[in-house]
Amino acid sequence: MANIKSAIKRTQVIRIRTKRNAAYKSMMKTAIRHFENALKSGDHDEARDMLRKAIRMIDKIETKGVIHKNTANRKKSRLSKAFNKVS
Repeated sequence: MANIKSAIKRTQVIRIRTKRNAAYKSMMKTAIRHFENALKSGDHDEARDMLRKAIRMIDKIETKGVIHKNTANRKKSRLSKAFNKVS
């Protein structure tokens, strides 16, 4: 346990950021899962909307620094590839 006041504050800030980052990642995974479910159901328009939402969510998380740029691009590419394969 830290004894210095600034170190104590840093651990609190890290704890808060970790929880927030976990929430953002969870929202991203949920958006991806909704897209995959729409794709499996065969509803093309619904899948297109879910793809847009998932890509927006991935971009938002990337700009916040939660995931790396290359990871975001890889995820978006795989989702688009899956959508185009079904189309």
